[in-house]
Amino acid sequence: MAKRRQVIDVPGVRHGTAPIPMGIRIGNMVYSSGIHGMDPESGQMPENAARQVELVFQHMRTIVENAGGTTDDIAMVIFNLTDDDHRPLVHAEWIKMFPHDDDRPARNTHIMPLGMGMIIHVLMTAVLEERGGGL
Repeated sequence: MAKRRQVIDVPGVRHGTAPIPMGIRIGNMVYSSGIHGMDPESGQMPENAARQVELVFQHMRTIVENAGGTTDDIAMVIFNLTDDDHRPLVHAEWIKMFPHDDDRPARNTHIMPLGMGMIIHVLMTAVLEERGGGL
């Protein structure tokens, strides 16, 4: 029986030692696990908030592209931030990734404590164009 779920990785980024993929694709749907701002080259969480936000957006792009899509396929993004003061950093990267105000994904932002040095944690859903032949 063929696998229904396709695991999507971001090279150099992981959830510690937990057996959690960065994302999965089932059919034309892509779901991320928690996306954080880990630096894939160092394997560390940058202390700089702007760098973490930049990396989160890079990781979102990598996940959707590794699933066979583009950022145009991103339908919903849920942001968890440790401080509302980080919201302008998110807005700046959001506008870079989605420059047209009439063509942006749905979005929600929550302010909450996060562990392991994170200032941002994201969940993303994408809907890819249908293609024949399953995955």
